[in-house]
Order: sequence, then C-alpha cells, then structure tokens
Amino acid sequence: MLKEKNQEEREFEFTPLDFSRVRKLIYQRAGISLSEAKTDMVYSRIGRRLRTIGLDSFKAYLDYLEGEDNPAEWEAFTNALTTNLTSFFREEHHFPILAEHLQQLKKPIRIWCSAASTGEEPYSIAMTACEAFNTLKPPVEIIATDIDTNVLATAARGVYPLDRIAKLSIERKKRFFLKGSGKSEGSVKVRKELQQLIQFQQLNLLDDKYPLSEPFDAIFCRNVMIYFDKPTQTKILEKFVPLMKPHALLFAGHSENFLYVSHALRLRGKTVYELADAEGSSAQLRMAASMFKKVGYG
Repeated sequence: MLKEKNQEEREFEFTPLDFSRVRKLIYQRAGISLSEAKTDMVYSRIGRRLRTIGLDSFKAYLDYLEGEDNPAEWEAFTNALTTNLTSFFREEHHFPILAEHLQQLKKPIRIWCSAASTGEEPYSIAMTACEAFNTLKPPVEIIATDIDTNVLATAARGVYPLDRIAKLSIERKKRFFLKGSGKSEGSVKVRKELQQLIQFQQLNLLDDKYPLSEPFDAIFCRNVMIYFDKPTQTKILEKFVPLMKPHALLFAGHSENFLYVSHALRLRGKTVYELADAEGSSAQLRMAASMFKKVGYG
C-alpha cells in the first residue's frame, strides 16, 4: 500500500490504482508478476519516463501509454521494469556440465540463451565452447535473446568496466578480452572471435511464436522464471520442449524448479534438465516446424 506521507514527498502523483495498472500492464506485456513490495521500484523506474516525456502524474503517463499507438514507449516501459542482474560465469557449476555436453555432440552445435541481459551469460557460454574445443572458432552458434532492447545493445557492444571481469582467471582475461587504453581506459572489450559466435535478438518469451527455426542442443533459461507465475512458466516451458533436440539440456537458475510445472522434463543434475521422453522428441521436433516461424537461422 502507498502511504500518504510518502505520496506527499513524491515528485509525481502515484496512487494505489496507478500501481495496480502498472502491475497489470507489465504482466500482460511481459508475464512479470510484480509483488506489492515493488512499489518504490516501480515509482523510481517509471518516474524516469515521466521526466523524459514531461508528464506530472502516473495516471497521465499510463493513459498516454494505453491511448496511443506508441510501440517505442511500450518498449521503454517494458525495459524500465525488467531486472537484469547478471555476471560472467554466474552459477559456475553449469559450465563444466556444458563443456562435457558440447564435446559429445554432433557438429555444428546450436545453443539458445533466452535471457541474455547485458551479455555476460552468452559470452560465458561462448568462452566455455572455446575452451571445450581449444579454439576461438568452435563449431557453435549461440542465439542470445532478451525482451529488453537496451541491455541487448550493451551485450552486442561487448564492452564492460574492468572490474566486471575481476573474478575471471588471468588466462581467461588474456584469451577473451582486450584491455582499453586512452579514452577506453578502465574498460575491456570482448574479442571479436567471441562476438562472432553470438547472434543477439529481441524476443519476448510470452510471444505466441518465437523467431527460431531449428531445435537446440542446449537452452539456458536461468533466473527468469522466478518473475513469472506458474501458468506463465508452464506456457513458456511448453514452447521450449519442441525446440530441444532429443539429447538437449535445459539449464535453470538455482532457485527454479521446472519439475513442478512440466512433466516433459526430468532432472539431469543440479538445476539441469533433459527431456523426459527423449525417444518421443522426434515428433515434438516436427511439431516445432509449425509452431515457430523461420527467420533464416542455421
């Protein structure tokens, strides 16, 4: 609930009804379930949009958002409320499993990182592939998607503050990053060979069809399902299954359990899943052709 004294201190008028509208709109748009504890977060992030546009109340902003054919502002609204906490080799136990998996697969190999954020996860996947095959040109194609176009732009640039790679080994720093100098001092850039392994693209996991044409050998969907309610989680996993090759692995976040929302998967290891019926997945792959529109990948 919004407290009266807080309302008096706020720059913009922001009522409980406004907060309810924001919760409803972001759920419809991105499947994100905002708790009532997120009031201050919503005010802070959407308040920036009010300043940019020059409005003085959340009601005026939400009326503007819903009343205009304004895809750019809908995109800005969604970007503002998307959480993008990430780091290189986050949940480190997954990457040795991935490396072993890659070495057993028929080439070329396809991997989907479904919540790429600012790029640390797909670049970690790419580094793992390079190490697994001992080359900067492994037989791997990585599709990295996110709903937030701002973070995708950061990911595609591949430039990070120097402290972002502080925990990486000296070997990885030297092999995969270029240290900035002059105006770029204090930053690092991912080597172009790593960037060339990844295709970045905007994708909303709530979309009826995904712009993905072929199944994958591995899918990363980590620490994103926690923002969705169970029906939304089920809907998304139902669309993942046809995109998994019979041997594919699905990597989840440490606090996520997909067994409660899908009978199509079984636990392979610590927050790593595989198809429960690998033999029956051929039919699922045929189904995928009609479920997902082709955009020229592969």
